[in-house]
Amino acid sequence: MSAEGQFLVGRVGLEEIRRRHTEARWVGGLTLGADPIAYAIAHSSWHDGEPLDAFTIRKSTKEHGTGRRIEGGLPTDAPTVVVEDTLTTGASTLEAIEVLEEHRARILGVLTLVNREEGGSEAVARAGYPLITLFTAAELIHASGKAVPE
Repeated sequence: MSAEGQFLVGRVGLEEIRRRHTEARWVGGLTLGADPIAYAIAHSSWHDGEPLDAFTIRKSTKEHGTGRRIEGGLPTDAPTVVVEDTLTTGASTLEAIEVLEEHRARILGVLTLVNREEGGSEAVARAGYPLITLFTAAELIHASGKAVPE
């Protein structure tokens, strides 16, 4: 992600989290898609003087060293927002939620940079979590001036 992209995603993501989940203190999700977004939000929060820390969820348990699936020091009962780069079916988001539930984190909701509107919103809602969508795929395509594919 470009420096400008990190700055913008960090600012917009942080604003939405602060607006909807004032008690949030942690952001993160399944590597690799969530990482740059969570880190950009955490970086922006530091500049605001109210830090949100970021974590990463490995795709599988680490087989050496600590053997952890979650990296970054996430404590149990941490007020957390799950981050996703692109929400399509919701499968990776639900996987991240499952790992965080097993860790006993307090999941406040989900933030996605781009919602492709292909069933992921409904999957997250069925799991009982509110969703923050920064952009839909249709909005981005429309802003580009190109036709939306059918």
